[in-house]
Amino acid sequence: MDKTTLQQTIQRWYRANRRPLPWRDETDPYRIWVSEVMLQQTQVTAVMPYYQKFLARFPTVAALAAAPVDEVLKAWEGLGYYARARNLHRAARDIVARFDGRLPQTRSELLTLPGFGAYTAGAVASIAFGEPVPAVDGNVKRVISRLFAIEDDITTAPGRNRIQAIATEMARTAAVSAEWTQALMELGAVVCAPARPRCLLCPAGNGLCRARAAGLAESLPVKPRKKPVPHYNVAAGVIYKTTTGPEFLIAQRPLEGMLGGLWEFPGGKQEPSETLPHCLQREIREELNIEIAVDGPVTVVNHAFTHFKITLHAFFARLIDGCPQKIGVANWAWVTLETIDRFAFGRADRKIIAALRRLAAENTLQVGNFRDLKV
Repeated sequence: MDKTTLQQTIQRWYRANRRPLPWRDETDPYRIWVSEVMLQQTQVTAVMPYYQKFLARFPTVAALAAAPVDEVLKAWEGLGYYARARNLHRAARDIVARFDGRLPQTRSELLTLPGFGAYTAGAVASIAFGEPVPAVDGNVKRVISRLFAIEDDITTAPGRNRIQAIATEMARTAAVSAEWTQALMELGAVVCAPARPRCLLCPAGNGLCRARAAGLAESLPVKPRKKPVPHYNVAAGVIYKTTTGPEFLIAQRPLEGMLGGLWEFPGGKQEPSETLPHCLQREIREELNIEIAVDGPVTVVNHAFTHFKITLHAFFARLIDGCPQKIGVANWAWVTLETIDRFAFGRADRKIIAALRRLAAENTLQVGNFRDLKV
């Protein structure tokens, strides 16, 4: 295969067919960085409403660095994979401290920042600064594996190394590094799809794609079979004070780990041979050192994370003894439905909030109703 012809063909296709996305012609390295982080593991349509709002709130690296992490998480609320937001914030503070508020211009320096792995560093270095380095994400792995008919499992060292070597070579020979990086990404996003590649629309279809020529396009890339996704039952407490109106206890998750820094209705995973009410009482004791009595149900939420699924059972619960303490949580607060929007929640907990608001609209969100409430 003539790699020069291949590159020129794909870049011509990109110039004629690229989608008009708000970050596409951006030259500000900070804005390019934000777009690349948002687009990781997230569809373009989901990112679109967040991108401009986030940049309006944090228009510069310095503005992002100066903001409390809670504000950054709130601006990210609903976009998912919240470690990305925490790492953006950490990296912004590092950039201000070490690089006078300007993103470093090389892949090697970018790799020293929090959240900058090989893909992010390569994408920002090539798109923002024109450095001839590869940015290998899932789309690019798929495109290269098909263009060059790589039949190695791309999750193994041989498969990864072959793709990386080809990506590195082609990044070095590209006439315009930023355009080549985006062209490969675009080809994977809109034509070289995972399950049903649109080969008839592909610029490499005229003898340039080895997988299509060999009838392998739909069977590549090679990956191991997916393992069954585990499922867990989780109990969450909408804990209220008996002496007040509808005021509820929320807890902030530890800053490190899954959903770190987000707020939630406290609770946890059900253990074998444990009822959901007993699970909730145990978790609340372990996390906050208080005793509760479990009342009626609020709602049930089914939610899928990357590697597992949960069924979240939310219950009203009365605080009967103790004062909340930060044992297994980063912080806690009493809130009402009027003040709860100040805090950033994950998607499953936002569904609990929506259920509470439906009850409020029906005028059934009264303390005396919680024990017998059936939803």
